[in-house]
Amino acid sequence: MYHAHIYFDHNQVRAAEQLHDKIAQHKAAKRVFPLVHREVGPHSKPMFEVHFTEDKQGFVSWLDSQRGELSALIHPVSDDALSDHTTKALWLGKVLPIKTDILF
Repeated sequence: MYHAHIYFDHNQVRAAEQLHDKIAQHKAAKRVFPLVHREVGPHSKPMFEVHFTEDKQGFVSWLDSQRGELSALIHPVSDDALSDHTTKALWLGKVLPIKTDILF
């Protein structure tokens, strides 16, 4: 299982909503969560989360081609949330700060 966190600024809400709708139609997306318009957990910007399984449908490449100016954090889900969000993570777009102190 993997998570994708797609980040947006307040002036990018419409772009995030449009991408959210596209992702919801993708076969690889197992669960698409609503937009969160504030910082939550280790995330330093508003975002929405997507759960997906292995990348057999090319979801990561597809997401990269669809995300526009939005940044996305892709990470595996394991028992080590810190490494999942840091050393095992892949960024699409601008790398953003992660509040790692709450991942211990």
